[in-house]
Amino acid sequence: MITPHPPTLEQLRVFLAIADTGSFAGAARSLNRATSVVSYQLANLEAQLSLSLFDRRTAKRVSLTEAGRALLPSARAITREVGGLLTRTRSLLQGEEAEVSFAVDVMMPIPALTEILNAFSAAYPSVTMRLHVEAVGAVTQLVRDGVADLGISGPVPATADGLEFVPLCSIAVVPVAAPSHPLSAEKDGAIAEIKARRHVQLVLSDRSKLSQGRDFGVLSEQTWRLADLGAKHALLLAGVGWGSMPEPMIRSDMEAGRLVRLPLNLWKDARYQFRVVQKSDKDLGPAGQWLLDRVQQGEIG
Repeated sequence: MITPHPPTLEQLRVFLAIADTGSFAGAARSLNRATSVVSYQLANLEAQLSLSLFDRRTAKRVSLTEAGRALLPSARAITREVGGLLTRTRSLLQGEEAEVSFAVDVMMPIPALTEILNAFSAAYPSVTMRLHVEAVGAVTQLVRDGVADLGISGPVPATADGLEFVPLCSIAVVPVAAPSHPLSAEKDGAIAEIKARRHVQLVLSDRSKLSQGRDFGVLSEQTWRLADLGAKHALLLAGVGWGSMPEPMIRSDMEAGRLVRLPLNLWKDARYQFRVVQKSDKDLGPAGQWLLDRVQQGEIG
């Protein structure tokens, strides 16, 4: 039984170069090698695999054999993985982190978040991003517990020793309901607040201990609590209840009449303040520092 032997990375590169250029001379030029070296490397590769990879009957342009076509995807995958390994190794040798853990408040507008993450991916392609999206005090707790290196948190009225906070911009928060909801017909703020207490209010729940048991902006005597802002948005559109939402997220819904802004005095000119949170005693690596600088320079609202 014939046993193939493992090829070298250089042999695989020669194999791919010949397949891509269609000739030994073309592969030699692309690799900056002598044609004799390319021929020698391929001959050794075919001997080690006990397979013929190219049909050499045409002098001007060689073509892959059936075996060559079958092995070509694997050869590309191996060289690509090795290239990725070398890129990541160079990054680590330069002091870059292998991974950055980033926690963001669920109220942060998605376009602003995707812009930051796309820029990060372009600047540090070899650094893995671990993203956490949480509500209320959970972002601050993730940073405090060391789960996240950096966070964009909302306002949490609680002491957090060992953390540093830097204010960012804020976004408008508005109370809304579907047009079919009874509160949507109210124009007087005082009357609307009285009636709002009798209707189900959709409220984001807090999974952290920093503000556990504390309510923010809760008016109704009946509340449904959700951990997901997208689910809250869907229920509001369905007319299940009323609740406050970040204005950028529902701007198009209000313009199209799918949601109606309620005249509740409690939310008059209400703003949701974002802030950067990080540990006081933890130094960020190059990628983490880049992310911090980008967050502080960018616009969230």
